[in-house]
Amino acid sequence: MSALRDGTASPSGAADRTDLRDVAKAHRPFPLGRLILWAVAILIAADFVWIVAGNENFGWPVVAKYFFDPTVLQGLTVTLGLTVVAMTIGIVLGLLLAIARLSQDGLANTVAGLFIWFFRGTPLLVQLIFWYNLSTLFPELSITIPFGPKLVGWDTNSVISPMTAAIVGLALNEAAYMAEIIRGGLLSVDKGQAETAEAFGMTRVRALWRVIIPQAMRSIVPPTGNQLISMIKATSLVSVIAMADLLYSVQSIYNRTFEVVPMLLVAVIWYLLITSVLNVGQSYIERYYSRGDRRSAPRAARDAATEAPATEAPMGPSPTNVPQEAAR
Repeated sequence: MSALRDGTASPSGAADRTDLRDVAKAHRPFPLGRLILWAVAILIAADFVWIVAGNENFGWPVVAKYFFDPTVLQGLTVTLGLTVVAMTIGIVLGLLLAIARLSQDGLANTVAGLFIWFFRGTPLLVQLIFWYNLSTLFPELSITIPFGPKLVGWDTNSVISPMTAAIVGLALNEAAYMAEIIRGGLLSVDKGQAETAEAFGMTRVRALWRVIIPQAMRSIVPPTGNQLISMIKATSLVSVIAMADLLYSVQSIYNRTFEVVPMLLVAVIWYLLITSVLNVGQSYIERYYSRGDRRSAPRAARDAATEAPATEAPMGPSPTNVPQEAAR
């Protein structure tokens, strides 16, 4: 008691408080609640898989029979081809629209804004049906001089086939969404980057291609990957215009065999496989464009560690040199 009154503490009490504050002896608590939740989730998932696998109404033998059917594989090829072509056109056209939206030219900005407004504001299915039935509005497609004679013309039905209607409809609709994605990515780059590139003598096009777009890719890639996955699923809409994609091929089979659910499961499994592969590819691309962010933190830590001794060193002469200077 006298030690406490005097304001001093016993050595044993100080040691006990030091042991309580020693983080080296701390350990993470055992995650019992988390393990219980994992066990319950695994049991529910296993029970669901067991019920689905044992349900004969799903027709798993029929699924296995037609999974690699030539008709299904041909429809899968059409789906992948449509996705690649429409997505490529959509990205290129979307980039041009995004640049037009960011330009100071009033005409280009207005035209790009109207394009995006129209194709984002109308359903994709309506656009596909419109392009497929374009001949009802324009029986002939022609190139003419405004208010003048016709130079050349083609029959609309010979130009707008189901394949052409599908590509045009998917690509133009995707271009409207990609324009906003790319515009958002370009706006995420600091304006000083473009000013610095111009100060070094780069043209605007070269600065955009070499400086702005590479930095904007970190913001563009994730939503573009989502758009690619959405495009894979959106190709199923072309079945309404008699385009033999994956869904249309599956429908043509179950219209003969009346095995509706098993054939739809074939299409579902193929869509899941494709989107799973695309998810893996998207993760690698995101990791590639974000490699600078991952390295910046360790590099900053190393720089701070190397600069710390220099900043903490005394400004005067070192103790070893003091006697020599004093002797002089």
